[in-house]
Amino acid sequence: SFITKALDKFNNWFNRQAEKYRKVIAWALDHPLAMSILAIGVFFSAFALPVSGFVGFAVAIGLVAVGVWFDTRKSLPGALRATFGVLFLVLGIGSIVALPMAAEKMLGVEKGKALMDVRKVGTQFFPGEDNSELNVKVETPPGSNLDYMRLKVLEAVRITKKYPEVTFTFATIGGASGAVDAGNLYVRLKPKADRRAAGQRTADELAEVLRVDMQQIGGAVASVFSNDFNGDRKQIELQLRGDDARALQDYAQKVLPKIAAVRGAVDVGLSTKGQKPELTVQVDRGLASSLGVSVGAIAQSLRPAFAGVEAGDWVDPMGETRKVRVRFASESRERVADLTQLPLVIPGKNGGPSSTLPLGQLATIQQGLGPAIISHLDRDKLVMVQANVAGRANSDVIEDMNKVLASEPMPPGVSLSQGGESEDQGKVFTAILSALGIAIILMYMILVVQFGSFLDPIAILISLPLSLVGVFGALAITGMTINLMSLIGVILLAGIVAKNAILLIDFAKWQREKGGVPLRTALIEAGAIRLRPILMTTFALVAGMLPVALGHGEGADFRKPLGVAVIGGVITSTILTLIVVPTIYEILDNIRSFVGSRIGFSTPQTGEHKIPAGMTPQPVMGD
Repeated sequence: SFITKALDKFNNWFNRQAEKYRKVIAWALDHPLAMSILAIGVFFSAFALPVSGFVGFAVAIGLVAVGVWFDTRKSLPGALRATFGVLFLVLGIGSIVALPMAAEKMLGVEKGKALMDVRKVGTQFFPGEDNSELNVKVETPPGSNLDYMRLKVLEAVRITKKYPEVTFTFATIGGASGAVDAGNLYVRLKPKADRRAAGQRTADELAEVLRVDMQQIGGAVASVFSNDFNGDRKQIELQLRGDDARALQDYAQKVLPKIAAVRGAVDVGLSTKGQKPELTVQVDRGLASSLGVSVGAIAQSLRPAFAGVEAGDWVDPMGETRKVRVRFASESRERVADLTQLPLVIPGKNGGPSSTLPLGQLATIQQGLGPAIISHLDRDKLVMVQANVAGRANSDVIEDMNKVLASEPMPPGVSLSQGGESEDQGKVFTAILSALGIAIILMYMILVVQFGSFLDPIAILISLPLSLVGVFGALAITGMTINLMSLIGVILLAGIVAKNAILLIDFAKWQREKGGVPLRTALIEAGAIRLRPILMTTFALVAGMLPVALGHGEGADFRKPLGVAVIGGVITSTILTLIVVPTIYEILDNIRSFVGSRIGFSTPQTGEHKIPAGMTPQPVMGD
C-alpha cells in the first residue's frame, strides 16, 4: 500500500542518516578537547541571555565556536590548537560580563543598554497573562470625603466604558479599611478569543492606554493592575528604612521623579500618600498641673468634637431603634476658634465646686500638615517607593531603579531593602533551585545504583546543563521571562533530558560487558542503534508540549513558559547529547584507567578485559 511504501522509504532514509551519524560520533571522539570546549562554552554562554541579551549570547557562542574550530585544525601543532581553543573559551565566557560594560562605554549608557536588552531574558515572579479583567485603584488626597471620592471613581468609570473591549465595570469605595480616600474599579473585558478575532487590544495593551487616560482625572491618582496575584499591592516595593521619618520622606521625594523616569516603571508612588491636614494641641502642662487638669481630661474634652458621644436612642418612623451620637459639625471641627471654646471641667480645691474653663486657656491649637500613613517594619520607620511594571521584566526595571538609588547617596541611618513581589520571588526561586539540586543528587544516587559505578553517571548528568541554552534561547525567542512556571519546566527537564544519555551509555556498557567490544566501537554502535528511540521520544515530548507552549484560551498564558522551556531544553539537549556525552564518557573512562593504573586499581572486568583464570575480580576505579 501507499502507507507501507512511504514508511519503507522513510526507514531507508533514516538508516542512511544513522550511518552518517556513526561518522559524526567518530569525529567527536577524535576531538575530545573540542567537545569539552563546546560543552563548557554552551553552558556558560546560556547565561549571556539573562545578562546581555541576544547580542551577548551571539558574541559568547561565536568565540566558543572559534575555539572549537581551532582545536579541530589538524594542520596546527597540538599544543597550539589546545592553547587557542582554551583561550577563545575563556574569552567567550569573559565576554558575558565585559560586553555590557564595553557597550555602555563606547555607545553611551542609553544606547549600550538598549543594545544589550535585545531579546534579553529577564526574571519575574509570575508570568504575565490575559485573564480578561483589569483592576483600577483610584486614590484621592488624604482627608478627602466620600462625595469627592465618588466623583473621581465615576470619572474613572466613564473613561473605561468608552473602550469596546470592556463589557462591564464594578466600583467600590473604602473596602475593608473603611478609608474613603481609596476606591477600586473592577473592569471586565470580552473573552480573549473574541478580542483576538475582532483585532482588539490585549489586557496589557488596554492597561497601558488606560494609564494615559486616567491622568485626565484631576485631584486623584489611578493605578492599573492587569493581574490580581498581589491584590492591590504593586509589583515593586523599594523599602527605605530608618529612624528619622522626615529624612526618609525627603529622600523618597527626591528620588521619586528619577525612578518614575525608568523605562518600564508605571504607577510610581510612595506608600506615605503625602500629607493630610491635622490639628495640633499643645498643652501648657505647668498651668494645667497647677489647676489639677490632666492631659487625659483635655483629651476627653476633645472627644465630643471629633469622635462624638452617645446621647441615647431614637425610634424612627418605621419603628426601628437607632443609636444617636452627637458631635461637632464638620466646619466646626476645622475652625480653631470653635475648638478653643470647648469647655474644660476644673475640679474645685478641697472638695469645692468645679468650674469650667475654655480649652484655649490651657492649650494652643494649630492647624498643620502631618503624614497620612506612618508605617513600621522590624521597629524601623518605613517609606516604600512602589511601582508596577509594563513592557519589561521586573528584574531589568529593579536593576535600573537600584542604579538610580546608587547615584543618590542615602542620608545617614537610611537603608534599602526589597519588598513586595521581589522579596517573594527571591524566597520561592531559592526554594525551587534547592529542589533542583536535591533532584540532581537523587538522580545521581539512583544512577550509581543502576550502573554500579560512581563515575559513569557523571557523563549522563552532563546532559542536564546542555539543556539550559535551549531553555533560555526559547524564552528569548518567544519574549518570555524566567519565572515560576519556566523554573518548574527546568525541574521537569532534569528528569527528562537524562534519558537520552542513559540510552547511549547503557547500550555502550552492555556491548562492552557482554560482547567484549572496544569502548570507541561500542559508543559508535550505541549512537547509531539508539538514535531512533532517542529521536522518537524527543519528538513525542515536543509534540505533547506544543499545546501548552502555544497556549490558546483563557489563562493559558500562565502555562506557556513551562511548555516553551521544556521544548527548548529538550531540543538542544538532544542535539548536544548525541555528540558530547559519548566523548565525555570516553574521557572519564580514560581518566579512570590512567588513575587506576597509578594507584593500584584494575581496569573494568568486562568482556573487553576478561578476568584471567584463577584470579579474583579487583575493585575498579570509580566503582
